[in-house]
Amino acid sequence: MVRVPLTISERERGERLGRALRTARAGRSIVDVATQAGISPETLRKIERGRIPTPAFFTVVAVADVLGLSLDDLLAGLGADDAAEMATLGR
Repeated sequence: MVRVPLTISERERGERLGRALRTARAGRSIVDVATQAGISPETLRKIERGRIPTPAFFTVVAVADVLGLSLDDLLAGLGADDAAEMATLGR
């Protein structure tokens, strides 16, 4: 299976999402947050570094919940285009 390369905007969006989650995590351990969210620490690490620029919607919801972030707050930290695109993921 050939993976389609990500566009520059997709990579940048993933990096912004990663930064927002990493900032919200603050001093909490990546292992603690990942475990509580039901994902592996490596997955969270990759999301935070932008290596998984389009994580599953429910993964983002689980991590945001553990961090006490509402999706509105998380989307507000991203660009307007990102917010509009991510808002349609659940549909």
